[in-house]
Amino acid sequence: LVPQGLPMDASKKVDLKIIIIGALGVGKTSLLHQYVHKTFYEDYRTTLGASILTKVLAVDSTPLKLQIWDTGGQERFRSMVSTFYKGSDGCMLAFDVTDRESFEALDNWRDDFLEKVIPREQDFPMVVLGNKIDLSDRQVPRETASAWCKEKDIPYFEVSAKNNINVAEAFETLAKQALSTYKGIFESYLTDSIKLTPNDKPKESCC
Repeated sequence: LVPQGLPMDASKKVDLKIIIIGALGVGKTSLLHQYVHKTFYEDYRTTLGASILTKVLAVDSTPLKLQIWDTGGQERFRSMVSTFYKGSDGCMLAFDVTDRESFEALDNWRDDFLEKVIPREQDFPMVVLGNKIDLSDRQVPRETASAWCKEKDIPYFEVSAKNNINVAEAFETLAKQALSTYKGIFESYLTDSIKLTPNDKPKESCC
């Protein structure tokens, strides 16, 4: 039941597909498990291809079901991983603040993603996560990562999957962006479909 006063569409659950990508070992699986199960997943096995977890939440009174795709970061899986991009409503780019190479790889991951998502939208819902801020051997200063994100106009979160710092905030920010884009596309689709009134039909002419 929808509480009174809420818009009609609040009763409809919206399904959104979120994908998390980034280099090998940055903690994508751990971030996902922390967000969905509130546990730190310290299993170092590489994700082969993709695995999917779901999370139900409400954003601005709209019930959302997030289908979150965890992807393998190994180079040899890159072409397979890119087949999972299709139909994504939001993208999470992750790197490890103690691994400079994983940060430098963000450009490639982002470009590869935007290239494969059709239609290509420069303002596609996206956030960047700098994971493992609980470790002391940091190689990527916060300022460096923030500057990269600011230039691309992508929200940046410093996170720790282990200590559960900023993880939910990052996912929820992306969910809000994705929902707002989804609603925008849905509304423009409705507007376009009602523009076709009977008066717009071409006059019949004999050949």
